[in-house]
Amino acid sequence: MISLKFCAAIAASFLALAPFSASAEVVGKVGVDWTGNDILVDAVPDPEVSGITCHVTYFDRSVIDRLRKGNWFEDPSNNSIACRQTGPIEIGNINLSQSGEEVFRAGLSLIWKKLVVTRIYDKKNDTLVYLIHSRQLADGSAKMAISTIPLFGQNVNWKNGKPK
Repeated sequence: MISLKFCAAIAASFLALAPFSASAEVVGKVGVDWTGNDILVDAVPDPEVSGITCHVTYFDRSVIDRLRKGNWFEDPSNNSIACRQTGPIEIGNINLSQSGEEVFRAGLSLIWKKLVVTRIYDKKNDTLVYLIHSRQLADGSAKMAISTIPLFGQNVNWKNGKPK
């Protein structure tokens, strides 16, 4: 039998190895029905690109809805994103690969589903692309959205020099 201390140690190890993710601030909460379901709007600053803020929306199920429909531990994958320049742009050490890098993650279920924002740098078009999607352990989700920040013609400070 596995002890509780052993399980806690494993969980702490996974948390320590988890990539850094930006912290979100709830800036809006809109009720959508009588059961208490809400749409939440979070402001998410990019931790490596100052001057960029993404606003993400997602569905927050109420206890009444969970009692009525079951599926206690999961929220829907529907989400949206809009990213804009909110100050002078300064780009730190970002991942320049085609797979980009995760800048924000929030749980949509107890352990199985995550809401993820990934930043990708489109070098050819000098644009930052922000992709929001759900990551699920068993089945991927086709629900996604993107937002772009064109850097062309902008006064952008690259801490490590602009990629050639």
